[in-house]
Amino acid sequence: MTTAFDSTLASLGIGRTNAGNAPAVQTRQQQQTLDQSDFLELMTAQLKNQDPFSPVDNTQMVAQMAQFSSVAGIAEMNSTLKAISDKLAGGSTSDALSYVGRTVLTPGNVGYGRTDGGIAGAVELAKDASDVMVTIANADGTVLKSFSLGAQDAGTVAFDWDGTTDTGEDAGDGPFLVTTMAINGSAEIASQPLVWAPVAAVSLPATGDPLLTLPGLGSVPISDIRQVG
Repeated sequence: MTTAFDSTLASLGIGRTNAGNAPAVQTRQQQQTLDQSDFLELMTAQLKNQDPFSPVDNTQMVAQMAQFSSVAGIAEMNSTLKAISDKLAGGSTSDALSYVGRTVLTPGNVGYGRTDGGIAGAVELAKDASDVMVTIANADGTVLKSFSLGAQDAGTVAFDWDGTTDTGEDAGDGPFLVTTMAINGSAEIASQPLVWAPVAAVSLPATGDPLLTLPGLGSVPISDIRQVG
C-alpha cells in the first residue's frame, strides 16, 4: 500500500525496497529502515527543493516526525526501566543472602529453645480477642505449658516462655510445638502462631521470592518474614 510517506519519498527520488531481500549485514546506504535523524534529513531536503509557488503539504511529515520522537522516547524509557529493574534484582539477591545466620519471625509452629531456655514468639489475630491462649508441647505432642495472654486487640501480640513446664521443671532444648487459640466471648477467632527461627541457608529460584531455610520449618518465602532479629 502506498502511503503519504511513500509519496513524499518518491517526490524526492527515493524509493523503499522490500525488507525481505535485505542482506544480513547492511551499510548505512543499504539499510532499509529510517531513524529519526534520517527523517529530519528528508524533511530538510524537502523544504530545500520544494517549489516556493506550490509548496508540498508537509502535515504528514510533521506528524511522522512526532511519531518518531514518541518511539524514541519510549525506547529510552524502556532502557531506563530495565536498568532500574536489574539494579533492584541485584539488591534483592544481596539482601536475601544477608539473612544467613540471623533469626527471623515467621508463621510456624516449631520453635527451638534459646541458650538460656524457653522460646519467644507472637500470635497474629484477625480480630480483637477477649482471651488468647498459647500452648507449648514437646515433639511427641505432650503439653508442657499453657498460658493466657488475656484480652488483646487485632494484630500481632508477642509472648515469651521461660522454658519451664506447668510443674516448674526445665523443658529442655526442644524442638517445641506451638499452638494458639483466640476467642471473642464464646466465638473462636482466627489466630496464627509466629516463631523465631535461625536462617540456615538461602535459595534463589529462577522465579518468585528467595526462600529461607529454617530448622523445623523448611523453606519459607522471604515475603512471609514478619521481623528480623
